[in-house]
Amino acid sequence: MTAFAHVSIIGFWEALGANVELMTPRHHDLVLAVTSHVPHLIAYCIVGTASDLEDVTRSEVVKYSAGGFRDFTRIAASNPTMWRDVFLSHRDAVLEILQRLNEDMMGLQRAIRWGNGDQLFDTFARTQAIRRSVVLSGQDDSTPDFGRMQSHDAA
Repeated sequence: MTAFAHVSIIGFWEALGANVELMTPRHHDLVLAVTSHVPHLIAYCIVGTASDLEDVTRSEVVKYSAGGFRDFTRIAASNPTMWRDVFLSHRDAVLEILQRLNEDMMGLQRAIRWGNGDQLFDTFARTQAIRRSVVLSGQDDSTPDFGRMQSHDAA
């Protein structure tokens, strides 16, 4: 691609109101794997696990669903065809992030098993700071329900 074509493409997208960021394809795939793809996979997994446990819990999973689980069900309601294709098309980046996630989960599992409250607290405080930076950057709302309207009709 010529420099002129490159600038024209950037200008085109900026004229449409897009914020253009340049990155390598590998970097793009890793960023999207950690910020979008793997969170969707986790949501599909936890909702599927809850569904598998329905016989044991006698519908209590739905009855006692709190905000976190509801957020997972919202994400897991995404288009299954599209997400199948996303995971297969971005397999390497997704598997790399899943490997890291598994390692981090094992560390948290050990901290819980051994009663290492300091490690748990440090992890939670660090991630809380990341959440604050997401809100401060304008990427979300600071309210616990992320600014979504609550329906008081549903009971």
